[in-house]
Amino acid sequence: MKRVLDVFLGETTHQIGTLRFEAQGARQSAGFEYHADWLVDEDRFALEPGLPLVSGMQFHQQARDGSLFHGAIADTEPDGWGRKVILRDHAKQRQQARESGAAVETRALNHLDFLLAVDDSSRVGALRFRDEDGIFQRTPEPEKRTTPPLIELGLLLSASRAVEQHTETAADLAYLRGRGTSLAGLRPKCTVIDEDGRLSIGKFPSVQDDRAVTKGEVLALRLAREAGINAAEAKLVDSDGSPVALIRRFDRPDDGGRLMYISAATMLGVDTSDGSEHTYTEIVDALRQQGARPKTDIEELWRRIAFSILITNVDDHLHNHGFLHSQQGQWTLAPAFDINPFPERARELKTWISEDTGPEASIKALMSVAPYFRIDQDAAIRILGDVERATSRWRQVGHSIGMSNTELDQFVDAFEHRERDAIRNIIG
Repeated sequence: MKRVLDVFLGETTHQIGTLRFEAQGARQSAGFEYHADWLVDEDRFALEPGLPLVSGMQFHQQARDGSLFHGAIADTEPDGWGRKVILRDHAKQRQQARESGAAVETRALNHLDFLLAVDDSSRVGALRFRDEDGIFQRTPEPEKRTTPPLIELGLLLSASRAVEQHTETAADLAYLRGRGTSLAGLRPKCTVIDEDGRLSIGKFPSVQDDRAVTKGEVLALRLAREAGINAAEAKLVDSDGSPVALIRRFDRPDDGGRLMYISAATMLGVDTSDGSEHTYTEIVDALRQQGARPKTDIEELWRRIAFSILITNVDDHLHNHGFLHSQQGQWTLAPAFDINPFPERARELKTWISEDTGPEASIKALMSVAPYFRIDQDAAIRILGDVERATSRWRQVGHSIGMSNTELDQFVDAFEHRERDAIRNIIG
């Protein structure tokens, strides 16, 4: 198999590059080449630091369990939940072919199959892929919407639940096909159009949940905004008695179009699948080199770490941080997303504060890097005060979004712990 795809940025008609893919048996390779016109365009920029603006094909060194593609392209691939739906759908179609006596496709899905399985309309960020026939992938199926409206949330929830319980039908999978997202991991979710006509992510309760996870995420995002953090807009909507977290996509601006997005892993040029440890101080370095507003975003990052410590948001890996392109190859921190309180987990961060602190999720560790972030004592106290005041209201805010006392009690260990006392001792 050999494929050549044209790569476009947002709704523009100008091609910015070419993606070449080749598969020979189990061996796969891919390369990206900037278009000659893009290299001389006055608005040109590198899609990521690891893809410099040079002519010629550039290849990505694939880690053992990582993506075949450069990070900026890989960031648009389906997440764990999306991949599960794609694999189940592929298996179901093969089963139906066998039962009908039709020829069965024996080829296993490859890296490109997964990349192109995401609907063009809801693909994260601004990159779009046009095939050899001039069709943007994934194109909608005939007479079917690419992204369903909010009114169909119940159908999406029902189909997702069937996938979790291994009872899905071909109709369930066809309904979910292409509607996954790159943001947020293995939990069941789907892209939808909200009541304002904006692209959003609907996150569903899992059949395996033993606490109000979707409500906890909306609570965390609401508290983050109260703490002065630029966080994604979130609210709870009811779907036949099930609380769905509806989170507005920040890569789709109010005035339309698409914003170029890359993960922090892509910004740092690392592949997290190799299990190596990385730090917030590395993100600080990247902001100083690539940031459009480094001072503001570095302070914002320090605020986010304080917030994560206080709510026990310990799933803070590099794919749960991201950047939006600003202009001329400069980037800003994307709004905070996928923030969750984890009352049952050890208080260790996935992204270390620094190499010296290790995974320790403590205010002491955070204060130790304040000079590296160029945050003085007064600014640190001010930020910690903002975060503590906001997060101390977790019960009130939880009630305001409809959480019961029983549900809130499930999160006590995430919010009430010694690190809150440590902040109070500092701010007085």
